Amino acid sequence: MQNATLFTRVRPAGGEMTSVLVRDGRIHALGGPAPQGVPVVDGGGALLLPGLIDAHAHLDKTLYGMPWYRNEVGPRLIDRIENERAARRELGLDPCRQAARQIVMSIADGTSHIRSHVDVDTDLGLAAIEGVMRAREQYRDAIDVEIVAFPQSGLLIRPGTLELMDEALRMGAEVVGGLDPAGMDRDPKGHLDALFGLAERHGKPIDIHLHEAAELGAFTMQLTIDRVLALGMQGKVTLSHAFCLGMPDTQAVQALANGLLEAGIRIVTTGSASRPVPSVARLHAAGVTVGTGNDGMRDTWGPYGKPDMLERAMLVGLRNNFRRDDELELALHTATYGNARVMGLKDYGLAPGCHADFVLVDAETVPEAIVARPQRKLVVKRGQIVARDGQALAKAP
Repeated sequence: MQNATLFTRVRPAGGEMTSVLVRDGRIHALGGPAPQGVPVVDGGGALLLPGLIDAHAHLDKTLYGMPWYRNEVGPRLIDRIENERAARRELGLDPCRQAARQIVMSIADGTSHIRSHVDVDTDLGLAAIEGVMRAREQYRDAIDVEIVAFPQSGLLIRPGTLELMDEALRMGAEVVGGLDPAGMDRDPKGHLDALFGLAERHGKPIDIHLHEAAELGAFTMQLTIDRVLALGMQGKVTLSHAFCLGMPDTQAVQALANGLLEAGIRIVTTGSASRPVPSVARLHAAGVTVGTGNDGMRDTWGPYGKPDMLERAMLVGLRNNFRRDDELELALHTATYGNARVMGLKDYGLAPGCHADFVLVDAETVPEAIVARPQRKLVVKRGQIVARDGQALAKAP
Protein backbone atom coordinates (compact mmCIF):
# COMPACT_ATOMS: atom_id res chain seq x y z
CA MET A 1 0.00 0.00 0.00
CA GLN A 2 1.77 3.13 -1.22
CA ASN A 3 1.63 6.56 0.43
CA ALA A 4 0.27 4.98 3.60
CA THR A 5 1.13 5.17 7.31
CA LEU A 6 -0.44 3.47 10.32
CA PHE A 7 -0.58 5.54 13.52
CA THR A 8 -1.11 3.10 16.40
CA ARG A 9 -2.18 3.52 20.04
CA VAL A 10 -4.05 6.80 19.71
CA ARG A 11 -7.26 7.89 21.45
CA PRO A 12 -9.54 10.04 19.26
CA ALA A 13 -10.97 12.84 21.43
CA GLY A 14 -9.94 10.84 24.51
CA GLY A 15 -11.93 7.72 23.60
CA GLU A 16 -10.84 4.11 23.30
CA MET A 17 -7.37 3.24 22.05
CA THR A 18 -7.28 2.57 18.33
CA SER A 19 -5.16 3.02 15.22
CA VAL A 20 -5.50 5.37 12.27
CA LEU A 21 -4.59 4.23 8.81
CA VAL A 22 -3.68 7.13 6.53
CA ARG A 23 -3.47 6.71 2.78
CA ASP A 24 -2.88 9.39 0.12
CA GLY A 25 -3.28 12.18 2.63
CA ARG A 26 -6.64 11.06 4.01
CA ILE A 27 -7.84 8.96 6.91
CA HIS A 28 -8.55 5.57 5.36
CA ALA A 29 -9.70 3.61 8.42
CA LEU A 30 -9.88 3.63 12.21
CA GLY A 31 -8.90 0.36 13.87
CA GLY A 32 -8.38 -2.96 12.15
CA PRO A 33 -5.22 -4.98 11.51
CA ALA A 34 -2.05 -3.36 10.23
CA PRO A 35 -1.68 -3.82 6.47
CA GLN A 36 1.51 -5.60 5.53
CA GLY A 37 4.43 -3.37 4.61
CA VAL A 38 2.88 -0.12 5.87
CA PRO A 39 5.16 2.07 8.05
CA VAL A 40 3.97 2.25 11.67
CA VAL A 41 4.15 5.27 13.98
CA ASP A 42 3.50 4.51 17.66
CA GLY A 43 1.21 7.17 19.20
CA GLY A 44 2.07 6.03 22.72
CA GLY A 45 -1.52 6.28 23.95
CA ALA A 46 -1.73 10.01 23.16
CA LEU A 47 -4.94 11.99 22.77
CA LEU A 48 -5.80 12.43 19.08
CA LEU A 49 -7.30 15.78 18.05
CA PRO A 50 -8.19 17.07 14.60
CA GLY A 51 -5.84 19.73 13.27
CA LEU A 52 -6.34 22.95 15.23
CA ILE A 53 -7.61 25.98 13.30
CA ASP A 54 -6.90 29.67 13.82
CA ALA A 55 -9.78 31.51 12.13
CA HIS A 56 -8.63 35.02 13.08
CA ALA A 57 -4.95 35.84 12.72
CA HIS A 58 -2.89 38.82 11.51
CA LEU A 59 0.23 37.19 10.12
CA ASP A 60 1.58 40.42 8.65
CA LYS A 61 1.65 42.22 12.01
CA THR A 62 3.55 40.04 14.47
CA LEU A 63 6.88 41.23 15.90
CA TYR A 64 8.08 37.76 16.93
CA GLY A 65 11.83 37.49 16.45
CA MET A 66 12.29 41.27 16.46
CA PRO A 67 13.54 43.46 19.33
CA TRP A 68 11.07 44.19 22.11
CA TYR A 69 8.62 46.91 21.13
CA ARG A 70 7.92 49.51 23.80
CA ASN A 71 4.18 50.14 23.69
CA GLU A 72 3.00 53.63 24.69
CA VAL A 73 -0.03 53.80 22.43
CA GLY A 74 -3.25 55.61 23.35
CA PRO A 75 -6.38 53.67 24.28
CA ARG A 76 -8.60 54.28 21.23
CA LEU A 77 -8.88 51.94 18.26
CA ILE A 78 -7.82 54.71 15.89
CA ASP A 79 -4.74 55.40 18.06
CA ARG A 80 -3.59 51.81 17.58
CA ILE A 81 -4.33 51.82 13.86
CA GLU A 82 -2.43 55.06 13.21
CA ASN A 83 0.49 54.00 15.42
CA GLU A 84 0.76 50.68 13.62
CA ARG A 85 0.80 52.35 10.21
CA ALA A 86 3.70 54.55 11.29
CA ALA A 87 5.53 51.74 13.12
CA ARG A 88 5.58 49.53 10.02
CA ARG A 89 7.90 52.01 8.35
CA GLU A 90 9.97 52.84 11.42
CA LEU A 91 10.55 49.19 12.38
CA GLY A 92 11.17 47.94 8.87
CA LEU A 93 8.59 45.22 9.33
CA ASP A 94 8.80 42.56 6.59
CA PRO A 95 5.38 40.87 6.19
CA CYS A 96 6.84 37.75 4.54
CA ARG A 97 9.46 37.17 7.24
CA GLN A 98 7.09 37.87 10.12
CA ALA A 99 4.32 35.75 8.65
CA ALA A 100 6.79 32.89 8.20
CA ARG A 101 7.85 33.10 11.83
CA GLN A 102 4.28 32.90 13.13
CA ILE A 103 3.38 30.17 10.64
CA VAL A 104 6.22 27.94 11.86
CA MET A 105 5.20 28.48 15.50
CA SER A 106 1.62 27.60 14.57
CA ILE A 107 2.69 24.38 12.87
CA ALA A 108 4.66 23.36 15.97
CA ASP A 109 1.56 23.83 18.13
CA GLY A 110 -0.68 21.72 15.90
CA THR A 111 -2.45 24.29 13.72
CA SER A 112 -3.44 22.95 10.32
CA HIS A 113 -5.32 25.98 8.92
CA ILE A 114 -5.09 29.74 9.42
CA ARG A 115 -7.40 32.52 8.23
CA SER A 116 -5.28 35.66 8.28
CA HIS A 117 -6.54 39.20 7.86
CA VAL A 118 -3.84 41.03 5.92
CA ASP A 119 -3.71 44.83 5.74
CA VAL A 120 -4.51 46.74 2.57
CA ASP A 121 -4.28 50.55 2.63
CA THR A 122 -3.08 53.48 0.57
CA ASP A 123 0.21 53.76 2.50
CA LEU A 124 1.08 50.07 2.45
CA GLY A 125 -0.54 49.20 -0.84
CA LEU A 126 -0.45 45.46 -1.48
CA ALA A 127 2.97 44.80 0.09
CA ALA A 128 1.53 42.87 3.04
CA ILE A 129 -0.69 40.76 0.77
CA GLU A 130 2.29 39.94 -1.44
CA GLY A 131 4.48 39.11 1.58
CA VAL A 132 2.00 36.78 3.25
CA MET A 133 1.35 35.08 -0.08
CA ARG A 134 5.06 34.33 -0.42
CA ALA A 135 5.18 32.94 3.11
CA ARG A 136 2.16 30.69 2.66
CA GLU A 137 3.60 29.31 -0.55
CA GLN A 138 6.83 28.47 1.27
CA TYR A 139 5.00 26.40 3.92
CA ARG A 140 2.10 25.10 1.83
CA ASP A 141 3.00 21.46 2.48
CA ALA A 142 2.74 21.90 6.25
CA ILE A 143 -0.21 24.28 6.72
CA ASP A 144 -3.03 25.95 4.76
CA VAL A 145 -3.28 29.75 4.97
CA GLU A 146 -6.35 31.66 3.77
CA ILE A 147 -5.98 35.41 3.21
CA VAL A 148 -8.55 38.09 3.99
CA ALA A 149 -7.98 41.40 2.20
CA PHE A 150 -8.45 43.70 5.21
CA PRO A 151 -8.91 47.51 5.18
CA GLN A 152 -7.42 48.08 8.65
CA SER A 153 -7.17 51.87 8.21
CA GLY A 154 -10.69 52.22 6.87
CA LEU A 155 -12.28 51.61 3.49
CA LEU A 156 -14.31 54.63 2.38
CA ILE A 157 -12.47 57.21 4.50
CA ARG A 158 -9.24 56.45 2.62
CA PRO A 159 -9.99 56.90 -1.09
CA GLY A 160 -8.16 54.34 -3.21
CA THR A 161 -8.45 51.53 -0.66
CA LEU A 162 -11.46 49.96 -2.37
CA GLU A 163 -9.51 49.69 -5.63
CA LEU A 164 -6.60 48.08 -3.78
CA MET A 165 -8.99 45.59 -2.17
CA ASP A 166 -10.30 44.72 -5.62
CA GLU A 167 -6.75 44.09 -6.83
CA ALA A 168 -5.89 41.97 -3.75
CA LEU A 169 -8.85 39.71 -4.53
CA ARG A 170 -7.73 39.41 -8.15
CA MET A 171 -4.28 38.42 -6.86
CA GLY A 172 -5.75 35.51 -4.92
CA ALA A 173 -6.97 36.74 -1.53
CA GLU A 174 -9.85 34.40 -0.68
CA VAL A 175 -12.02 36.60 1.56
CA VAL A 176 -13.34 40.18 1.51
CA GLY A 177 -12.55 41.90 4.80
CA GLY A 178 -14.41 44.77 6.44
CA LEU A 179 -14.06 46.91 9.56
CA ASP A 180 -16.62 48.77 11.68
CA PRO A 181 -18.90 50.14 8.92
CA ALA A 182 -20.39 52.76 11.24
CA GLY A 183 -17.62 53.34 13.76
CA MET A 184 -14.73 53.58 11.29
CA ASP A 185 -16.19 54.61 7.94
CA ARG A 186 -19.24 56.39 9.44
CA ASP A 187 -21.27 55.07 6.52
CA PRO A 188 -22.60 51.58 7.25
CA LYS A 189 -24.71 51.37 4.09
CA GLY A 190 -21.86 52.55 1.87
CA HIS A 191 -19.39 50.22 3.55
CA LEU A 192 -21.66 47.20 3.18
CA ASP A 193 -22.45 48.19 -0.43
CA ALA A 194 -18.72 48.14 -1.16
CA LEU A 195 -18.03 44.83 0.61
CA PHE A 196 -20.96 42.94 -0.87
CA GLY A 197 -20.16 44.42 -4.28
CA LEU A 198 -16.62 43.03 -4.09
CA ALA A 199 -17.94 39.68 -2.86
CA GLU A 200 -20.38 39.43 -5.78
CA ARG A 201 -17.77 40.51 -8.35
CA HIS A 202 -15.18 37.98 -7.19
CA GLY A 203 -17.42 35.22 -5.82
CA LYS A 204 -15.82 35.49 -2.37
CA PRO A 205 -17.09 35.26 1.23
CA ILE A 206 -16.93 38.18 3.68
CA ASP A 207 -15.39 38.55 7.15
CA ILE A 208 -16.04 41.83 8.99
CA HIS A 209 -14.31 43.01 12.16
CA LEU A 210 -17.23 44.36 14.20
CA HIS A 211 -15.84 46.10 17.28
CA GLU A 212 -18.88 48.39 17.52
CA ALA A 213 -20.47 47.91 20.93
CA ALA A 214 -24.01 47.76 22.29
CA GLU A 215 -26.75 49.43 20.22
CA LEU A 216 -24.42 50.72 17.49
CA GLY A 217 -23.02 47.25 16.91
CA ALA A 218 -26.50 45.75 17.02
CA PHE A 219 -27.61 48.23 14.36
CA THR A 220 -24.73 47.29 12.05
CA MET A 221 -25.26 43.59 12.73
CA GLN A 222 -28.94 43.83 11.81
CA LEU A 223 -28.06 45.71 8.60
CA THR A 224 -25.67 42.88 7.76
CA ILE A 225 -28.26 40.21 8.49
CA ASP A 226 -30.79 42.00 6.28
CA ARG A 227 -28.24 42.34 3.47
CA VAL A 228 -27.29 38.65 3.59
CA LEU A 229 -30.93 37.55 3.43
CA ALA A 230 -31.78 40.00 0.63
CA LEU A 231 -28.85 38.84 -1.51
CA GLY A 232 -29.11 35.13 -0.74
CA MET A 233 -25.62 35.00 0.78
CA GLN A 234 -26.48 32.69 3.66
CA GLY A 235 -23.39 30.90 4.96
CA LYS A 236 -21.00 33.32 3.24
CA VAL A 237 -20.46 35.95 5.96
CA THR A 238 -18.52 35.97 9.24
CA LEU A 239 -18.53 38.66 11.92
CA SER A 240 -15.39 38.74 14.02
CA HIS A 241 -15.42 40.02 17.62
CA ALA A 242 -19.14 40.99 17.57
CA PHE A 243 -18.84 42.68 20.95
CA CYS A 244 -22.46 43.88 20.76
CA LEU A 245 -23.56 40.29 21.46
CA GLY A 246 -22.11 40.73 24.95
CA MET A 247 -24.46 43.58 25.86
CA PRO A 248 -26.70 43.01 28.90
CA ASP A 249 -30.00 43.23 26.98
CA THR A 250 -30.50 39.48 26.61
CA GLN A 251 -33.74 39.83 24.63
CA ALA A 252 -32.00 41.98 22.03
CA VAL A 253 -29.10 39.52 21.90
CA GLN A 254 -31.48 36.60 21.41
CA ALA A 255 -33.21 38.44 18.56
CA LEU A 256 -29.84 39.01 16.90
CA ALA A 257 -28.88 35.37 17.44
CA ASN A 258 -32.10 34.31 15.70
CA GLY A 259 -31.23 36.58 12.78
CA LEU A 260 -27.66 35.27 12.62
CA LEU A 261 -28.96 31.71 12.46
CA GLU A 262 -31.41 32.52 9.67
CA ALA A 263 -28.68 34.30 7.69
CA GLY A 264 -26.10 31.60 8.37
CA ILE A 265 -23.69 34.23 9.67
CA ARG A 266 -20.79 32.82 11.67
CA ILE A 267 -19.29 34.52 14.74
CA VAL A 268 -15.59 34.46 15.60
CA THR A 269 -14.67 35.47 19.15
CA THR A 270 -11.22 35.76 20.66
CA GLY A 271 -12.54 35.78 24.23
CA SER A 272 -11.15 39.28 24.64
CA ALA A 273 -10.67 40.55 28.18
CA SER A 274 -11.15 44.18 27.13
CA ARG A 275 -14.83 44.22 26.12
CA PRO A 276 -18.11 42.41 26.70
CA VAL A 277 -17.96 39.36 24.45
CA PRO A 278 -20.49 36.99 22.88
CA SER A 279 -21.58 34.09 25.05
CA VAL A 280 -20.28 30.97 23.32
CA ALA A 281 -22.76 28.74 25.14
CA ARG A 282 -25.77 30.96 24.32
CA LEU A 283 -24.90 31.22 20.64
CA HIS A 284 -24.13 27.51 20.39
CA ALA A 285 -27.47 26.68 22.00
CA ALA A 286 -29.17 28.97 19.47
CA GLY A 287 -27.54 27.05 16.63
CA VAL A 288 -25.14 29.81 15.59
CA THR A 289 -21.69 28.66 14.45
CA VAL A 290 -18.97 30.06 16.74
CA GLY A 291 -15.26 29.97 15.99
CA THR A 292 -12.20 31.55 17.53
CA GLY A 293 -8.74 32.82 16.73
CA ASN A 294 -5.65 34.34 18.26
CA ASP A 295 -6.03 37.79 16.68
CA GLY A 296 -2.79 39.81 16.96
CA MET A 297 0.32 38.13 18.38
CA ARG A 298 3.09 40.19 19.99
CA ASP A 299 2.56 43.25 17.79
CA THR A 300 2.26 47.03 18.08
CA TRP A 301 -1.26 46.61 19.47
CA GLY A 302 -0.20 44.55 22.46
CA PRO A 303 2.55 42.29 23.82
CA TYR A 304 0.48 39.18 24.56
CA GLY A 305 -0.17 35.91 22.86
CA LYS A 306 1.33 32.90 21.18
CA PRO A 307 -0.18 31.04 18.25
CA ASP A 308 -1.37 28.04 20.27
CA MET A 309 -5.02 27.23 19.70
CA LEU A 310 -5.18 25.10 22.86
CA GLU A 311 -4.20 28.24 24.76
CA ARG A 312 -6.87 30.19 22.88
CA ALA A 313 -9.45 27.56 23.82
CA MET A 314 -8.38 28.02 27.44
CA LEU A 315 -8.79 31.80 27.17
CA VAL A 316 -12.22 31.41 25.60
CA GLY A 317 -13.12 29.04 28.42
CA LEU A 318 -11.91 31.48 31.08
CA ARG A 319 -13.76 34.43 29.52
CA ASN A 320 -16.97 32.37 29.35
CA ASN A 321 -16.55 30.99 32.88
CA PHE A 322 -16.38 27.43 31.56
CA ARG A 323 -15.57 24.97 34.35
CA ARG A 324 -17.31 21.70 33.50
CA ASP A 325 -15.65 19.19 31.20
CA ASP A 326 -18.42 19.50 28.61
CA GLU A 327 -18.00 23.28 28.63
CA LEU A 328 -14.26 22.97 28.02
CA GLU A 329 -15.00 20.58 25.16
CA LEU A 330 -17.22 23.32 23.71
CA ALA A 331 -14.29 25.76 23.99
CA LEU A 332 -12.15 23.38 21.92
CA HIS A 333 -15.02 22.94 19.47
CA THR A 334 -14.69 26.64 18.58
CA ALA A 335 -11.03 26.02 17.63
CA THR A 336 -11.77 22.89 15.60
CA TYR A 337 -15.17 22.07 14.12
CA GLY A 338 -16.55 25.58 14.65
CA ASN A 339 -13.62 27.12 12.81
CA ALA A 340 -13.89 24.51 10.06
CA ARG A 341 -17.42 25.75 9.40
CA VAL A 342 -16.28 29.38 9.54
CA MET A 343 -13.69 28.66 6.84
CA GLY A 344 -15.94 26.35 4.85
CA LEU A 345 -13.51 23.43 5.10
CA LYS A 346 -14.65 20.17 3.57
CA ASP A 347 -13.70 16.70 4.85
CA TYR A 348 -12.42 18.00 8.18
CA GLY A 349 -12.29 15.76 11.25
CA LEU A 350 -11.22 12.32 12.39
CA ALA A 351 -13.56 10.11 10.38
CA PRO A 352 -12.60 7.92 7.42
CA GLY A 353 -12.45 10.06 4.30
CA CYS A 354 -11.35 13.21 6.13
CA HIS A 355 -8.06 14.89 5.36
CA ALA A 356 -5.33 13.43 7.59
CA ASP A 357 -4.71 16.63 9.55
CA PHE A 358 -4.34 15.84 13.23
CA VAL A 359 -2.28 16.37 16.36
CA LEU A 360 -1.21 14.02 19.16
CA VAL A 361 -1.20 15.42 22.71
CA ASP A 362 0.01 13.76 25.90
CA ALA A 363 -3.20 14.27 27.89
CA GLU A 364 -5.89 12.01 29.25
CA THR A 365 -8.86 14.07 28.09
CA VAL A 366 -9.73 17.11 25.98
CA PRO A 367 -10.22 19.32 29.08
CA GLU A 368 -6.80 18.30 30.39
CA ALA A 369 -5.22 19.15 27.04
CA ILE A 370 -6.78 22.63 27.21
CA VAL A 371 -5.76 23.46 30.77
CA ALA A 372 -2.32 21.80 30.70
CA ARG A 373 -1.43 22.59 27.07
CA PRO A 374 1.45 20.11 26.90
CA GLN A 375 4.02 20.23 24.13
CA ARG A 376 2.53 18.67 21.01
CA LYS A 377 3.90 15.16 20.58
CA LEU A 378 3.23 14.88 16.86
CA VAL A 379 1.57 17.06 14.21
CA VAL A 380 0.39 15.54 10.92
CA LYS A 381 -0.68 17.45 7.79
CA ARG A 382 -2.20 15.54 4.87
CA GLY A 383 -0.71 12.36 6.30
CA GLN A 384 2.83 13.71 6.63
CA ILE A 385 4.53 14.45 9.96
CA VAL A 386 5.27 18.20 10.08
CA ALA A 387 6.23 18.64 13.76
CA ARG A 388 7.60 16.49 16.58
CA ASP A 389 7.88 17.20 20.30
CA GLY A 390 6.92 20.85 19.95
CA GLN A 391 9.25 21.61 17.04
CA ALA A 392 8.16 22.17 13.45
CA LEU A 393 10.27 20.35 10.88
CA ALA A 394 10.16 23.46 8.68
CA LYS A 395 12.45 26.32 9.70
CA ALA A 396 11.62 29.98 10.25
CA PRO A 397 13.75 32.83 8.89
